[in-house]
Amino acid sequence: MSTVTLAQASTILDTALKKGRETNCAPLTVAVLDSGGHLVAFKREDKSGLLRFDIAFGKAWGALGMGFASRELAERAQKLPAFFGALAAVSQGRLVPAAGGVLIYDEARNVLGAVGISGDTSDRDEDCALSGIKAAGLQV
Repeated sequence: MSTVTLAQASTILDTALKKGRETNCAPLTVAVLDSGGHLVAFKREDKSGLLRFDIAFGKAWGALGMGFASRELAERAQKLPAFFGALAAVSQGRLVPAAGGVLIYDEARNVLGAVGISGDTSDRDEDCALSGIKAAGLQV
């Protein structure tokens, strides 16, 4: 099974946080998961809120679990609230349907893992995630 490496995860983390500083984001927390949903690496900036790790992890974990970015999860949650209520129950609350969770692919479109970011607006979190993935030479 292909998966994101620690070296790739480190590049994703560092680049995402750098992008956050360059764009004046609020303090960010970034989590990178492998294709099996296990934490590979994470960083939490000083003053990032207590729940930010759980939110970042939940964005990435939900993207992996459903097979598409958490932005799409958020859009579908608004259309199918009963289904997402059930999904929240079966996932034991680990799924966060808000932009900022992005799947990581290799060139052959194999899922290697996911990155989740929390700290600023969901759109800005997602933008930082995309920057990190691209900097690691991976696909979105």
